[in-house]
Amino acid sequence: MKMTFRWYGKDDPVTLEKIRQIPGMTGVVTAIYDIPVGEVWPLERIMALKKTINDAGLEMEVIESVPVHEDIKLGLPTRDKYIENYKTNIRNLAQAGVKCICYNFMPVFDWTRSNLDYKLEDGSSALVYYKSDVDKMNPKSGELSLPGWDTSYGQGGLGHLLDQYKDFTEEDLWNNLQYFLKEIIAVAEEVRVKMAIHPDDPPWSIFGLPRIITTSDNLRRFLSLVDSPYNGLTHCSGSLGATGKNDIPAMIREFGKRIHFAHIRNVKRPEEGSFEEAAHLSKCGDLDMVEILRAYYESGFEGYIRPDHGRMIWGETGKPGYGLYDRALGATYINGIWETLEKLDK
Repeated sequence: MKMTFRWYGKDDPVTLEKIRQIPGMTGVVTAIYDIPVGEVWPLERIMALKKTINDAGLEMEVIESVPVHEDIKLGLPTRDKYIENYKTNIRNLAQAGVKCICYNFMPVFDWTRSNLDYKLEDGSSALVYYKSDVDKMNPKSGELSLPGWDTSYGQGGLGHLLDQYKDFTEEDLWNNLQYFLKEIIAVAEEVRVKMAIHPDDPPWSIFGLPRIITTSDNLRRFLSLVDSPYNGLTHCSGSLGATGKNDIPAMIREFGKRIHFAHIRNVKRPEEGSFEEAAHLSKCGDLDMVEILRAYYESGFEGYIRPDHGRMIWGETGKPGYGLYDRALGATYINGIWETLEKLDK
């Protein structure tokens, strides 16, 4: 496996120089964040980003994310234009040596939480999702806005976009996802870039919007839509593990050959439908990190891993979920488990 770290560009307080000092770190996972969703990423911008990263002694082999325009998810007549732009982005990223692209197909909202700085018992703060709080929220009122969300909702704004999904079903979303995949995977095969869809976070419907990348059955269905080694998964233990209905090690063992990118984090579930993000250490949450990594190891995983969201610890401030210290601890913990598995296998 190759250890990587999420980096949000030159304005990220977690600098490349700091990331480079984490033991075992090979590269960063990043993107071009100031280009509107659906537009083409100029090759010169991509190459400049790659040079910055390479000059710091790190690789840029994974992009997270190339966002999918809402018109594609909705299946509007304009989707073909945005799909063509998406194909161009795949080709341009391949020219820069990118080998894996992470994306998601969540309608309207990306990852969703009810609190970004919930105080845990140990004094650290973390991202949490409490069902009772989310159920009271009305996204149309503007009371809920999270980092990472695309807020360029187009003509008519968020309310209009949500209205477009009013009678939209899971089957509609499946059909539009298949249409998208049939167009882009052929390009991915051509330029040898592995596409890796991220599961829905959380893995259930929110605000009446359908979500489909949620369970083993749905991952199985997704992979069958276009049966290609270039149509694969970003397997996120924290997203899929937010519900006790998902057996994370079993999923990894079943889908391991189609997992191109692994997000590793722990969650604690105070009740079904709610979760708190926890330290990576197994006993801090409800996920067994040793069993999760054992499943990757025994599956022969050779893809990319990154420690996912971390708590804010030791007085650090910054982008919620993406501070340096706790994620660096997570990377070291993951590397320690992996090295142990390798040694025991000899």
